[in-house]
Amino acid sequence: MQGKQHNPNDETRGAVHLMTSRGATQSMAADALGIEEKCLRRHYRDELDGGVVQADMAVAGNLFRIATSEGPGAVIAAIFWLKTRAGWREVGRGVEVAADQPITIRWATAADEAA
Repeated sequence: MQGKQHNPNDETRGAVHLMTSRGATQSMAADALGIEEKCLRRHYRDELDGGVVQADMAVAGNLFRIATSEGPGAVIAAIFWLKTRAGWREVGRGVEVAADQPITIRWATAADEAA
């Protein structure tokens, strides 16, 4: 592979974008074109970046659709979204409460916790 001249064209640019938008790694795309990864990054930076963004947005859109639905998996998707995007987190305090003790639940934002 090393030492060969590589000339990108519309077909190879489209192929790289398609591969990365479907989750292929840079290594996989370089192998498919028969070039080194360094050459791939040099000639196809826009296609690599654009394909990854397209893939991420497709997954994020599907996750959002599921999280805002009432179907199976909606609660899990919503919890994941809120933990990763809205800063929600679980606080494990490890407190044991006897059956006859009252339980107090307090909602706090990340700003409340930081204060």
